[in-house]
Amino acid sequence: MDTPKLAIPRSLFVFSILYGGMVCMAGVLGVKQVALGPLAVEAGIFAFLLLVVLSSAVAELHGQAIATGLVRLGFVPLLMSAALIQLVLILPTDPGMYPPAIAAFPIVVGQGMRMMLAGFISYGTSQTLNVFIFNKLRGQEGPSGLVWFRGMVASVVSQIVDTVLFISISFLGERPILELMAGQMLTKVVLSIVLVPFLITGAVALGRALDGRRR
Repeated sequence: MDTPKLAIPRSLFVFSILYGGMVCMAGVLGVKQVALGPLAVEAGIFAFLLLVVLSSAVAELHGQAIATGLVRLGFVPLLMSAALIQLVLILPTDPGMYPPAIAAFPIVVGQGMRMMLAGFISYGTSQTLNVFIFNKLRGQEGPSGLVWFRGMVASVVSQIVDTVLFISISFLGERPILELMAGQMLTKVVLSIVLVPFLITGAVALGRALDGRRR
């Protein structure tokens, strides 16, 4: 029996599935603030860094146009998950539900319209910028041509832009934002420098292995 062949490269198929899942997970994990030594950041950064890595890997393997298309398609699960959350929040709660969970659920998954809008804008802008910068550095002489370096630089810049957009749109006029913004930026930049070079190198290697090619 012949094994059916994928109409798209295997790496693109696998990375697209992971990308869609991480788009949804970033918002859920963002409810918790985590402490990393002296640094503090919302936990959604880990899923967001994987989005950066996956989109960069797709750009390296399949080109900027495909990677940008992946970012745009990411709005589909993002919007669908937001709509489903709102539907579930509206539906009546089962009286037999575990009482602490009744109060906790809307806190964990509920977001105001302003924060939802901030999330959509910051996601689309920062991820598109990440792909653009990563691809723009392709073919440069010296260290800037290396995959890990391009991924790190693109991640640092896109994370800064994401933080500025999200915090400004969400909280400007409601609370002081400069200190919050500075702390988030510092943590995201550090994580981008420490984690992204290894993750992007591994993702590109995995993609090439899935597609059965060495380079």
